[in-house]
Amino acid sequence: MAAKSHPRLTLVACILASSLAFIDGSVTNVALPAIGKDLHATPAELQWTINAYLLPLSALLLIGGAAGDHFGRRKLLVAGIGLFTLASVACALAGDLALLLAARAVQGVGAAILLPNSLAALGHAFTGEERGKAIGTWAGVGAIAGAVGPPLGGWLVDAVGWRAIFYVNVPIALAAMGIALLYVEESAEGELPLDLPGAATATLALGAITWALTLWSSHHDIDATAGVGLAAGIACTALFLWIERRRGSRAMMPIAMFGSRAFTGLTLLTFLLYGALGGVLLLLPYVLIQAGGYTALQAGLALLPMPLGMGLASRVMGHLTAKVGPRWPLTGGAFVVGIGFALFLLVTDGAPYWSSVFPGALVIAVGMSSVAAPLTTAVLASVDDSHAGTASGFNSAIARAGGLIATAIAGAVIATAGSGLIQAFHGAALTGAAMALLSSATAFFTLAGAPKGKAD
Repeated sequence: MAAKSHPRLTLVACILASSLAFIDGSVTNVALPAIGKDLHATPAELQWTINAYLLPLSALLLIGGAAGDHFGRRKLLVAGIGLFTLASVACALAGDLALLLAARAVQGVGAAILLPNSLAALGHAFTGEERGKAIGTWAGVGAIAGAVGPPLGGWLVDAVGWRAIFYVNVPIALAAMGIALLYVEESAEGELPLDLPGAATATLALGAITWALTLWSSHHDIDATAGVGLAAGIACTALFLWIERRRGSRAMMPIAMFGSRAFTGLTLLTFLLYGALGGVLLLLPYVLIQAGGYTALQAGLALLPMPLGMGLASRVMGHLTAKVGPRWPLTGGAFVVGIGFALFLLVTDGAPYWSSVFPGALVIAVGMSSVAAPLTTAVLASVDDSHAGTASGFNSAIARAGGLIATAIAGAVIATAGSGLIQAFHGAALTGAAMALLSSATAFFTLAGAPKGKAD
């Protein structure tokens, strides 16, 4: 069925679709203690509730974006939404941890298809300065959707049970699919080949590295099994790079892209900043519930300032980036985020929310509002339209891979009991601050001279 082009409704469909992935990520963090209690999961197993979703998401985003470029972005967008929805229902019905993890993995596959194609469809529907505004709106409303996730999820966990958090995806998904079928114009670059060998080796590499880091963080030691996993992951990473180099322009991650200093800088910035953010945002609600005595709802509300502040400012920053370029918003924003992470040292047993959690959350919100839209705009501006899905998929994959590895390492904090939990969280917060400051320096030195609206 051919859709009538309608840019504004395309924006609505893309926001609803991507919100599925954003809400699901944030809401599950709040539900971890309840899931662990109901399914009798250990702290190490709880990590896999997050990792089972992030692993296929980060590994398959590249092939998901390339598939949209090849077969059609609207077609893949709708397919990804449908798969994500079915998997969400399976999560809600899961009778044990193994079934939950399997369903979470399928959710990750669906998200890997819908996320890059929602952004690529949006990039196709808008041009010039309007594209920057649209991406800013997409990032802003997505952040607000992420803000709704933790308090909504906390309320559902306390009032109904953790299974309800997966059912909320269904009405959102149905609305996104309906609008996409009616109003999102199909776009594709059919001559682009799919890189199945690259996708397979990337998945194996991320899987092996994540598994090894999860074992290390839960056992506080790199034993023979973890060592073998880490070595296998490094070997698969080298094989992936060799395959991509051999495939040239047919690769899902063309090595030639890294000939641009700006593109390389954006990639490193994304990995560092979103890795730090993913790790700290996973740990904060867990620490507040386990060590601070918060309910799931209170822990969800504690996170509210971060995504809400980002959402309110992202559209403005998307418009500003189109005029001044990405260097200064990204440099300043990442620096401010680093200060926000350091302020989480104020979190202690029994400390009031407004003097312990809120200062860091507010400062991170200010910093990330200067990063989200400019980063997305800069990445899309760095490639031609025929590779829009691949580029957005790659950048999202780097962000999710950073979060995946941070989640695996964060298990060392989750596995800590008693009074040591707060101290371990402080160490994680300082690590996140260092990563954010390094990402700020990366933006400053690699984006010098990047023209307005163009990041390479």
